[in-house]
Amino acid sequence: MNLVLLGPPGAGKGTQAKVLNEGLRLPHISTGDILRDSVKKQTKFGLEVKKIMESGALVPDDLINKIIEERLAQPDTENGFILDGFPRTKQQAIKLDEILKKHPAGAIDLVLYFDSTLKVIIERLSGRLVCRNCGANFHIKNVPPKKDRICDFCGGELYQRQDDKEETIKNRIKVYEESISPLIEYYEKQNKIRKINADFSAQEVYKVLMKLFKDEHLL
Repeated sequence: MNLVLLGPPGAGKGTQAKVLNEGLRLPHISTGDILRDSVKKQTKFGLEVKKIMESGALVPDDLINKIIEERLAQPDTENGFILDGFPRTKQQAIKLDEILKKHPAGAIDLVLYFDSTLKVIIERLSGRLVCRNCGANFHIKNVPPKKDRICDFCGGELYQRQDDKEETIKNRIKVYEESISPLIEYYEKQNKIRKINADFSAQEVYKVLMKLFKDEHLL
């Protein structure tokens, strides 16, 4: 099964991707995770995208396309995959289709659009805490750490990312909405878009997804 997860920042794509990764045994490919890992390691590429990410803008297509093509060339994707954060534009989607023409797993099966309200998104993202050491995610209200600002897993310091502050969140949503319409239209013409109400809990959304996959005869 080849899935694309779409939706504004904070809609729960990453959470569901991780759950689906465990339940379906499909690799979770997150462009956000790949980019942040590059920034953390201070690679040449990481330094290049750091300023772009902190401003809330999108990383250029040519850089993202290269990342995805290299990741999909790895053998763990041969039986399917979950793309989280890519494609973000129609041009990226066209490039993805070109890449998949030569891929063992074939074309995209479904594009899941996680639709969430701005109020819920701000509440989720502005309360998010990230470990500086291992990158684990927590939330002040929903998933609080056992010790204040200390990671449960490695003991590292928890902090709020610059792009998770309210003013940056609003800019990220604006940028996302401006870029997403042509992409949605592209996949609608292929009859692959399925919209999911993502304001509910992760467990409730997961149940909806499992039913959808069965209805679509993918399970």
